[in-house]
Amino acid sequence: MYLIGALLTAVTPNFLIMVVGRFLYGIGIGLAMHAAPMYIAETAPSQIRGMLISLKEFFIVLGMLLGYIVGNLFVEVISGWRYMYAASAPICVIMGIGMCWLPCSPRWLLLCATQGKGDLRETKENATRCLCRLRGQASPDLVSEQVNLILEELSYVGEEKKAGFSEIFQGKCLKAMIIGCGLVFFQQVTGQPSVLYYAATIFQSAGFSGASDATRVSILLGLL
Repeated sequence: MYLIGALLTAVTPNFLIMVVGRFLYGIGIGLAMHAAPMYIAETAPSQIRGMLISLKEFFIVLGMLLGYIVGNLFVEVISGWRYMYAASAPICVIMGIGMCWLPCSPRWLLLCATQGKGDLRETKENATRCLCRLRGQASPDLVSEQVNLILEELSYVGEEKKAGFSEIFQGKCLKAMIIGCGLVFFQQVTGQPSVLYYAATIFQSAGFSGASDATRVSILLGLL
């Protein structure tokens, strides 16, 4: 979806197709942004889990910096914005190929089995194979132990009373929701995303007369 959106935007013959391409582009990015930390949290060892999720955020910022650099390269080219979007296509291809080699999340497989969506013994073997791939040189006994721990945890969760939607407005859930929504709200209301999106235009208004000069300064913003 990310690749299709990038290519559609790059070759769009009219405004409507560009909007469709941008929509698909955004949906693809949104799915990746939320799926990646969930996958990391479910598959990474606890010792490096936080570091890997932080690296994911680092690469997001690195991608923004690369976007500023590519923008600077094509800012004075006729229809340069098409090349800017097309430049993301190779990265999409690399990402797609890499995802094909990723094993399924063992936790997700076992969760499906505990919910009656597959044979537990067969799914357990599959989860063990996936975890072996993820852990590399880990011993089979250690991997089997981790799979059993995941199963034990999921069994305990399954015994708990199912939570209703109204519970997010109660107790600790309410506090967590207020903090989460507050962080998103203040991020948006302070205008931080708008500054990043329209950095070149803002710098032009601030006195950098040339578009190329403004985009070069935007690169410094990306570095910061």
